[in-house]
Amino acid sequence: MASSIFSLLIFTLYISLASAATVPIVPYLDDLLENGDFEEGPKASELKKTVIIGKYSLPEWEISGVVEWVSGGPQEGGFYFPIPRGAHAIRLGNEASISQYVEVKPNTIYSLTFGATRTCAQDEVLTVSAGDMSSDLPIQTLYSADGGDTYAWAFKTTSNYVEVKFHNPGMQEDPACGPLLDHIAIKELPMATYTKGNLVKNGGFEAGPHVFKNFSTGVLVLPLKQDKYSPIPGWMVQFAKPAKYIDSKHFLVPSGNAAVELIGGRETGIAQTVRTVPKQFYNLTFIIGDANNDCHGTMTVQAFAGKASTQVSFVSSGKGWYKTASLKFQADKTRTTIAFYNPFYHTKVHDFGHMCGPVIDDVSLVHVKK
Repeated sequence: MASSIFSLLIFTLYISLASAATVPIVPYLDDLLENGDFEEGPKASELKKTVIIGKYSLPEWEISGVVEWVSGGPQEGGFYFPIPRGAHAIRLGNEASISQYVEVKPNTIYSLTFGATRTCAQDEVLTVSAGDMSSDLPIQTLYSADGGDTYAWAFKTTSNYVEVKFHNPGMQEDPACGPLLDHIAIKELPMATYTKGNLVKNGGFEAGPHVFKNFSTGVLVLPLKQDKYSPIPGWMVQFAKPAKYIDSKHFLVPSGNAAVELIGGRETGIAQTVRTVPKQFYNLTFIIGDANNDCHGTMTVQAFAGKASTQVSFVSSGKGWYKTASLKFQADKTRTTIAFYNPFYHTKVHDFGHMCGPVIDDVSLVHVKK
């Protein structure tokens, strides 16, 4: 009898495991979209010079309007297309778009990382959308002179599939003027969490958007007004210019795998609102430095905690250096905004077209006695 019961339990367990193995699981996303680098191009019969002929002629993508599959280097008409991450890119003409459906998890926040740059001197805008969310990205400002500008944009899903679309809403006099897209990736973002003893979420910036592995000049994160969900969980970018998310493979990062570079001068800031107890004292500590990217000059970081503030300066030679700073304050509200700003503009030593700035990392807030 005991033997029969034991055999039945073993059989039941086997059936349960076999059933569990057949349940489809949507994998954690952190990679290029299908043909997200555009290295797989249309057939020769589907191209008229560089213009793609046919709605489904670009593998894995659906196109609308005049969409070109272009190669990097000198072009007809005196253009030059910098495509630092590969050999090919997509150029969107007036009112043109490309789109792709992606399998996702419902009620989850994702971030798109994409290489985008303008091709003409005119103001250019790129509209990026996912499902019913969209944002207009102004790309007339070049932050990397080599065409390596990379942006991140976050959205929240409502179903198992989402249509990711990139659209050029412009109507330029020259129809050849249009933004370039050369890499598109997606990443599932975790919820911002605390580490033990720290009242700041994601204080080391370890959670953030996808970073391209083979080539990166950092990832530009848009101000909150253009990005309802932040690609850096827990943090919001403020003012008019983006902040730059940098990784330890391509930059000097003081702590862990990632940090934030304040590249937009007084037009860039990052902030987080934390829970505090009025009349209690707190100590805010953080690391500042340079990213070993030839960003030079006297750099200053202004740190704020509610009404309290401090200003920390250092001289950078752009070779990689950092130090820890702190700010002790007394809270006067139940919620206190922690913020960091860069009051000055900086560029690289030998490249005045490449904007840069001081690095922020390892932000910590703890309760202390008076």
